Order: sequence, then structure tokens, then C-alpha cells
Amino acid sequence: MGQLSFFSADFLPPQVTDLGGLLAAHGQSTISYHGARLSILLGSEHRAAALVAECTARDIAAEVLTTDEHEHPFLLRTDRMTALVPLAAEWTQGSVKAVPEHLAISAGFLRIWAIAAGRADEAGYLLATDPHAPDTVDGLIAGCARAGIAGSFIGIRGGGPGIRIVGHRRLVRLIDSIGTLPSDLPAECFPVEPDLATHGHPG
Repeated sequence: MGQLSFFSADFLPPQVTDLGGLLAAHGQSTISYHGARLSILLGSEHRAAALVAECTARDIAAEVLTTDEHEHPFLLRTDRMTALVPLAAEWTQGSVKAVPEHLAISAGFLRIWAIAAGRADEAGYLLATDPHAPDTVDGLIAGCARAGIAGSFIGIRGGGPGIRIVGHRRLVRLIDSIGTLPSDLPAECFPVEPDLATHGHPG
């Protein structure tokens, strides 16, 4: 594909709110007197390392711990920090994870979501959502549409849960937004621009 635009995460300044991409996936947040913490279970050490780097770029300290879970042997967690309190509070309604009203999905947010829980499939690219927070899906779909990457919800039987992005224009917008991902991430993390000669409709 062509040169990345200045709307790419490669060129935009990192923001703490970008870490909402962890919560769009299956990440969790907790708030206490000492601040807020974000955490997410991961199946790939390379995904975890890449997310530590993303946190560091936003002046958020994070570490990776090992777990006994077969499918998710790595736990990324941030330090408990006051800088994370506004983000965690925005994503919490009562004691339940909730998508902020009129969520604005930035390029950095998409990048972190893709690193944490994105994967290419035969139809396009799936941004996985939290199976334990199904009420977040509608807000995430709306946010994706506002970001120019409108997608459809795919349930567990279809390989989800997640929001699948299809169509040449939307995938190009997604690729452009998330920017250059670390080369050692699993191959499935990388969105693939469809071949118009093969797929026809630019959608």
C-alpha cells in the first residue's frame, strides 16, 4: 500500500486515552484510593511486550506476568496510577465495564486494540471484543463507524466475539490508522489489504 497519512498512529502523539483499546478488547480496569490499574490476559508474549511499549510511550508503567491459563499465559498489567483514573472511570458504569458515550476511537486506540486482540481472517479483520461484556458491543460498533471503519458484530460461532471490518476502503483506513506494528507480532495481528482484482468491490 502507499505511504501512511498523518492520521496514522505513527505520527500522532500518544495519549493515555488510547489505552481504552485494551478495554475495547477483554481488558479490565480497577480503581482504588491509590489510582487505577488496567490489565489484560494475552496468548502471545510478543503482544504483551508490544503493549508494554505502548504503555511506556504514554508514561504508564506496565509489566508482564505469567499465569497458569493455557490459552492466556501472559498477564499485562499497569501500575496503579492516578493518571489512569479518568480513563477507568469513563469506562465504568456502576461496577460494570461500559463504553463511554459518543466514544471517539483514535488511531492510537485502534493500534492498541489491534495489538491486544486483533486478527486477520478470511473475510477481513476482526477486532475482538469482551465476551464477558456483551453490552459494550453496540457502543464499539458506533465508535468504529464514526472512525470510518464500520464493521459488523460476529458472534462466537463465527469466530468472535468481535467486530469484523471488511471492504477495501475500510481495511485501508484501518491499516493506515494503526500504523507500523512491531515485526515480531504474530502474523495474524497484521491487517491485509485486499486485492481489488480478487475482491472486486472497493467497499
